[in-house]
Amino acid sequence: MPAPRRTGSRSLLVTSATLLSLALTAPAALAAPTPSTSPSATPPASMSTVGGARLGRPGTQVNLAAGVPVLPKDVTARSWIVADAESGQVLAAHNAHWRLAPASTMKMLFADTVLPKFPASTQHKVVPADLAGVGSGSSMVGIKENETYTVRDLWLGVFLRSGNDAVHVLSSMNGGVEATVREMNEHAEELQALDTHVITPDGYDAGGQVSSAYDLTLFARSGLQKKDFREYCSTVKAKFPGETKKDKSGKPVRNSFEIQNTNRLLSGTDGDVPVYQGIAGVKNGNTTNAGATFTGVAERNGHVLLVTVMHPEKSEHNEVYKETARLFDWGFQAAGKVQPVGELVAPKSVTATAQAGGTASPQGDAAPSGGVAGGTAAASASASGGSSGMGIALGIAGGVLVLLGGGAFLVNRRWPVGRRR
Repeated sequence: MPAPRRTGSRSLLVTSATLLSLALTAPAALAAPTPSTSPSATPPASMSTVGGARLGRPGTQVNLAAGVPVLPKDVTARSWIVADAESGQVLAAHNAHWRLAPASTMKMLFADTVLPKFPASTQHKVVPADLAGVGSGSSMVGIKENETYTVRDLWLGVFLRSGNDAVHVLSSMNGGVEATVREMNEHAEELQALDTHVITPDGYDAGGQVSSAYDLTLFARSGLQKKDFREYCSTVKAKFPGETKKDKSGKPVRNSFEIQNTNRLLSGTDGDVPVYQGIAGVKNGNTTNAGATFTGVAERNGHVLLVTVMHPEKSEHNEVYKETARLFDWGFQAAGKVQPVGELVAPKSVTATAQAGGTASPQGDAAPSGGVAGGTAAASASASGGSSGMGIALGIAGGVLVLLGGGAFLVNRRWPVGRRR
């Protein structure tokens, strides 16, 4: 399916997370509940109010009015959220703060935490200790001991194949699984993702490991401000280094094999789920405890939306993608018409700067490492080597992050969704 044409430049004044001081100082927002991963079809009566009081209520939250389309009735997920990626407005939600097992969508937080640590060209030779602790039945990209991989190879394995083996190798490079989990929990707190408690960096089922549709959307929104995150999550297929073997003459030869993104809305590899128009990532997951989970980002008609769906009750094949597509369709029809029910809050450091009346810079547009940038920047038109079947890369209309009083967030800056299909 050909990529849609690039939208024209536009100058946006994007209002970010209004501080909601009453909500953020409430005990429900500051004191995280005891983690639980017990499957239940009943949400708790009281949940976090980060982002707005209505997001803490059980059930569906939406402001229907004249001209606003009715929500799709065939959405069975235990929790979901539809948000505007640029303004942070939550257009509609269902049990947004319900703490559920996240599966591999937790890898978004892992990537947002660890991506800035290592240049993509860094090489690493895998030793047995790097793969210790990979859970039984994990999704794997096929990393072999005593073989050397670049960091870029490893991240492609994380995003395309959801490889827990790649996560463990990167965690080992980062000081080990324990240190990485600690950093992930600290980063979640910085993002004000207070529903999240990390036990495993790859999202493998573990007692007490939880997140929420709201928090997963925060992780995606933060990660998408990093150029390399956008590249990896929007890559459909790539070549991955294989195992070194000897040919007939006894000469060592290392071939590569193709890996494809398991995000069905991006790759369209299953017949009943076509490529979603404007899709640009982000991450899917599936485990016994979590069921199917997915967070996606897409752009259409000048709007960039984030949708997260957790644990559809309907067991139909690819149901999580079908329900995500329905919510995207509704969101694009409702954008600009529906009044929000809440918002995606800014990171604590940005909030603190806003309260002090200062300024800050956006994350990661000038460098793939995800470092802070000031002034203007532009996204790379394509990934270096390997990806195919992709649409165009959207440029970033850069600019410093300007904080006005306690509310405004991004000024004159296109939301960097990366490449889209």
